[in-house]
Amino acid sequence: MTSNIKRNFALLLMILPGAIWLIVFKYLPMFGVVIAFKDFRYFPGGFINSLLKSDWVGFDNFKFLFSSSDAFIIVRNTICYNAVFILTGTILSVAFAIMLNEMTRKKLSKIYQTSMFFPYFLSWVIVSYFVYTFLSLDKGIVNNILVSLGMDKISWYSEPGKWPLLLVFINNWKNLGYSIVFYLAAICGIDKAYYESAMLDGATKWQQIKHITLPHLKPLIITLTILAIGRIFSADFGLFYNVPKESGPLFPVTNVIDTYVYRGLIKSGDVGMSTAAGLFQSFVGFILIMVTNGIVRKVDKENAIF
Repeated sequence: MTSNIKRNFALLLMILPGAIWLIVFKYLPMFGVVIAFKDFRYFPGGFINSLLKSDWVGFDNFKFLFSSSDAFIIVRNTICYNAVFILTGTILSVAFAIMLNEMTRKKLSKIYQTSMFFPYFLSWVIVSYFVYTFLSLDKGIVNNILVSLGMDKISWYSEPGKWPLLLVFINNWKNLGYSIVFYLAAICGIDKAYYESAMLDGATKWQQIKHITLPHLKPLIITLTILAIGRIFSADFGLFYNVPKESGPLFPVTNVIDTYVYRGLIKSGDVGMSTAAGLFQSFVGFILIMVTNGIVRKVDKENAIF
């Protein structure tokens, strides 16, 4: 044991900051999960004293998510949006990563990659103002174009039917560059000898992609998909809260679990309810990861995470 530590001391030292961060911000806060089962109230003496003195209510806090008439809508929106995000994000990320890798002018490829990566660093607040600049009723760029073409303006923030596609587009626009990095790194790690042998056999570029690139990307695609499925009950709060500008008419297509819980917390101040929602999302995510990984392990054991 001691010899292994000495031999790998440099590697252990490298992972130490990440391990400390994981313990402090992920494991220690798990003690607060008990709030989900209590009617949390503030008492003199700090957080621990308040936690101990608060009444135990069992699963009453979890009823908040399912007793409302909006329960079906928020669960449906959360799952459906995330499913579409996973599908479209994976397809676009793989496609663009392959296209960038196939570009002969590498400097131009780097420019394209950087330009696609840039939106990832923008906060959703900034993105929401960009979207508003395009879609506002009075001075929006899109409406100005429609008027110049002799068409009527569209009140984007009061027409829910147009927002599912908008949200999917905006999400992919912002996150595509970040996702491409994983697949592009995997493509760069493929042994060039495979492509050289394929070219000697007369394989076309599409045949090389189909029989070499995609099979090598398959394990990464499966791993990232399993992890994404684990977050299918957790929506991107910034996307669904900031971009639609809290427009009431859009709630049927923009209200998800995270925004619903936030609005409930603002109105009631019930910390136990929000903790219960977070615990529910994490628990369901854990179950989904286990089930999905189990299915992958039965079909193709080598590509399973564990």
